[in-house]
Amino acid sequence: MRLDEFIEFEANERAERRRLAAEKDYGILDHLDSFERRFDEHVSDDAVVGSVSPSIFVGRADYPNVSTGLLSPVGREERAAAFETSAAWYDEGVSISDVFDRRTSLLNSTRGVDVADAGATGGASAVGGGGPAGSVHDAWDGWLGVQREVAIADRPVDVEIGLDGRPDLDFEVGTEDIKTPTGPRAAARSADLGENPHVPRPVKKTLEDDDWRAEGAMTYLYRRGFDVYDINTILSAGALGRGENRRLVPTRWSITAVDDTVGQYLRGSIRDNPTVDRIEVHRNEYLGNAFWVVLVPGRWEYELVEMKSPGSIWNPDPEAGVYLAAASEGREGRTGYVEETAGAYYAARLGVLEHLDDRGRQAKALVLRHVSDDYWGPVGVWQVREAVRNAFAGERGTAETFGEAVRGVADRLPVSLGRLRRKSTLAAGLQSNLGDFVDAG
Repeated sequence: MRLDEFIEFEANERAERRRLAAEKDYGILDHLDSFERRFDEHVSDDAVVGSVSPSIFVGRADYPNVSTGLLSPVGREERAAAFETSAAWYDEGVSISDVFDRRTSLLNSTRGVDVADAGATGGASAVGGGGPAGSVHDAWDGWLGVQREVAIADRPVDVEIGLDGRPDLDFEVGTEDIKTPTGPRAAARSADLGENPHVPRPVKKTLEDDDWRAEGAMTYLYRRGFDVYDINTILSAGALGRGENRRLVPTRWSITAVDDTVGQYLRGSIRDNPTVDRIEVHRNEYLGNAFWVVLVPGRWEYELVEMKSPGSIWNPDPEAGVYLAAASEGREGRTGYVEETAGAYYAARLGVLEHLDDRGRQAKALVLRHVSDDYWGPVGVWQVREAVRNAFAGERGTAETFGEAVRGVADRLPVSLGRLRRKSTLAAGLQSNLGDFVDAG
């Protein structure tokens, strides 16, 4: 499809999606009222009644002494799996309000632990179970043991949680709640399994091998069909890595670590593949975020350019103008963490690399993200990952030159073509060297 036809087609599709969204009433205030009622019914002064936990949370504040939690959907135990962040959320078409509904419905029963020492500050030895354990590697009893069983299971687990006092309800969701916003917190006194969790065989294999580096275990699980959502939960629970080196990993860090590790694996997988044979433009829009992915013939390079509109969650001042951020890598990748675009960089890169690996191709990839003022609340980088993954599912536009592709896309962006080129290393380099498309095949 010619680029001009593709852009017109996408504009009509977006208009229809906006019309349908405007007809829906998400009633977030009604949700908060109903949650408070469910909370009163299912949380007593010292226990969570009928708890089912689909996931865990590991905080990063005061690292290495962190807060770890079991997440439980209060009063909605029969739908517990739907409250765990996954690719299914995109397939469902959840809205920002839907995400807040699910996140604020999760009671985070927490306890302080040391990331490496299960016996320190409230670890396995401090909560009911089989007694003290010297390290996270050995922690299969008590609080950390229950948390790990929840993390490695392939479905939500029945858990009996005892509380130290009644939790306070707090529905404030701020800029710190980026990767995994959670609902109210409560200090946990005890935790016991109400069933024997089912653990997939590949996960058991990674647990049993004390000589397996975490990076190798992650890629092994990915090759066995585990999505990054499953892997980052297992990593966060301290269940991957070499024996005594295993430790809890804060949830926010584990998400990026898995995206980066799997991305590096896929980058190695495509490095000798032939390139795409023409310039392609792919597009997707989700939760107030629009993504354009331009694939250009050549050896692997990648850049993410983010344009954050005034009034959006990351650029709240309506008078501030559009904020631009960018980060890139060449054929051999990067040596340091991406500060400017953070976790979105690795999440978007994963989506591009998965697509190229599926096709048996490689390319230079420019991803342009426009965060509009419709993005009023933080939902996490999962929406970046899934929007880019699904950008390749529908029609695609084609262009004769990279310049034509960038000009066509720039007409739909909130910044000028000149400003985009000044910010984008990849665009500037390709623009001055359009004929230098090296066939890697």
